[in-house]
Amino acid sequence: MPMKFGDLKKLSLREIWPNETKDFTPWLAKSIESLGEVLGMELELAQQEADVGDFSLDLLATEIGSARQTVIENQLTASDHDHLGKLLTYASGYDAAVVIWIAESFRDEHRQTLDWLNRRTDIDTEFFGVTVEVFQIDESRPTYKFNPVVFPSGWRKSKSRTGRGEISEKREAYRIFFQGLIDELREKHKFTNARKGQAQGWYAFGSGFRGIVYEISFALGDRIRAGLYIDLGEAEKNKALFDVIFSDKETVETKIGESLNWERLNEKRASRIAVYRTGSIDSDIETLESIKDWAVEMMLKFKEVLGAQLENYISNIENKI
Repeated sequence: MPMKFGDLKKLSLREIWPNETKDFTPWLAKSIESLGEVLGMELELAQQEADVGDFSLDLLATEIGSARQTVIENQLTASDHDHLGKLLTYASGYDAAVVIWIAESFRDEHRQTLDWLNRRTDIDTEFFGVTVEVFQIDESRPTYKFNPVVFPSGWRKSKSRTGRGEISEKREAYRIFFQGLIDELREKHKFTNARKGQAQGWYAFGSGFRGIVYEISFALGDRIRAGLYIDLGEAEKNKALFDVIFSDKETVETKIGESLNWERLNEKRASRIAVYRTGSIDSDIETLESIKDWAVEMMLKFKEVLGAQLENYISNIENKI
């Protein structure tokens, strides 16, 4: 008997989301991880309908790995000048380093504008144009797909024309190190969706809970730090969560197999649980490879031991505060 196939059809975005503000933007806010995955980054929602003067930005987010401010403007129609103007206004208002424009389709002149911005701005600023499509087979549930149609060349720029964006030798060494770390964590361990190493001395990975990240940092010149960084936005909550986890100190350290540094950081808003080892970005290739292996091991251990308990820890402090 011959195989029977269903009919694949493309749906109008308005069939799924009748209203851009009331339907599409809230859905996009909940789907921001999927958008980040397509763009090779981990995005964390900061605010929906964020104020910029008399205007309102659809979504304000953070690119977790680099803590870069990210603005997202969306529309359910083809790109137009009105949304382009808003996009630039919002990017300026929040001094954004990642700028994402989502539309049903992009006119050639708007693609050219985003390409021009990627060429002319510094290496730390990136512009993306993304289309969204919805498909359905027969009467099945619809499915969606994000399609990046404009993005930085190679998703990494070499340098700005003014020289202000040139990458120093040390920053380039950081980028190369973290690129290798990210690639291994993503490809071998499915730990992250991130794809781009940054020219900076640290990198953070999402935990699934806003304000809590796993971090690797070349902390003090001759030491590297791995651990969990806690910043829920309020010192009281941060210290309460730290204290709840600290009450499990013996169990946590036994499972991780390391004696940890429990850094409550009373003089600061955030708190940290970390482990350190010697080394620096100036180490030889063999040592840097050893550092990378150690960093991978620590990220996996912290996620395995603490990641599974974070929801319980957070629920515990919510009952107390």
